Amino acid sequence: MNIFSKSPFIIAEMSGNHNQSLKKALSIVEEAAKCGVNALKIQTYTADTMTLDLKENEFFIKDKNSLWQGSSLYELYQKAHTPWHWHKPIFDKCKELGIIGFSSPFDATAVDFLEELNVPLYKIASFENTDINLLKKVARTKKPVIVSTGMANISEIYEMVDTLKNNGCNDITLLKCTSEYPADPNDINLKTIPHLQQLFPDCRIGLSDHTMGIGVSLGAIALGAKVIEKHFTISRSEGGVDSAFSMEPSEMKMLVEQSKITSQAIGKIHYGITNKEKNSLMFRRSIYIVKDLKAGDILTTDNIRAIRPGLGLPCKYFDILLGKIVNKDCKKGTAISWELIC
Repeated sequence: MNIFSKSPFIIAEMSGNHNQSLKKALSIVEEAAKCGVNALKIQTYTADTMTLDLKENEFFIKDKNSLWQGSSLYELYQKAHTPWHWHKPIFDKCKELGIIGFSSPFDATAVDFLEELNVPLYKIASFENTDINLLKKVARTKKPVIVSTGMANISEIYEMVDTLKNNGCNDITLLKCTSEYPADPNDINLKTIPHLQQLFPDCRIGLSDHTMGIGVSLGAIALGAKVIEKHFTISRSEGGVDSAFSMEPSEMKMLVEQSKITSQAIGKIHYGITNKEKNSLMFRRSIYIVKDLKAGDILTTDNIRAIRPGLGLPCKYFDILLGKIVNKDCKKGTAISWELIC
């Protein structure tokens, strides 16, 4: 069965919003399922597989605009990571509720662990998409792979796609992604989505959306995105490393519902009436006699008008009819036809 048979495919990203509580993590799964998402994603790493335990220089977050200012990278990943012994109960809960559970591995040991749990697909995070050895490791599982393009340029995206294909992955999804948290809509550049599809026709294209609200995601779907990923939490007020730019249940539910409507509305190139518009044709304007006339009377701007409904001759014939003679008596409200004209 094609995992992505339902389109748009909506992914709720838990990230570290569980606040180191398995009970809360399972509650997030439950709420995501209630919203109607197709999948829930977590992340598989430890602080030690991500960075070094240092609190100085580039290992310390000093950027005043960062959500995580004042923490070392190691401290951040300790706080945000999902304990590995939680993965099975989280995935089991996903299965129980009818959604797909999967993860982003951040190194080879994480891939080996996730293979033991038989995850159905993998996600490569935007900051890891140039890690060729990780791409090879994931591709060799022969499972579908989603990659956030993030800061990658076109040549780097070609390299990651080639690496995945050359190592056995035949199902690739590329997510347009802006690596800002939260992201400014001015930096999203959704026009990249159809361009990505042109460059990589064999890949599925989507969006990893870090903006607030649902507008950007709906715009992405209108431009061809088949997969949408959004961070998810039960309540932003409860905190969590990514809660500031995560969706709450009411927002996620709205995204799921509106995504389906947007997808349906894209349709195909079409001009003219649809089947359901046929009955509406009568409400167009057409030419009617607006005063009682006798046979032999001349049509003038005083006795014919373009009005609704549309059962008379089309409005484009108005000037042609002026000066013509009616061949029989006509009551006010008669739709003009060529048979009435001498």
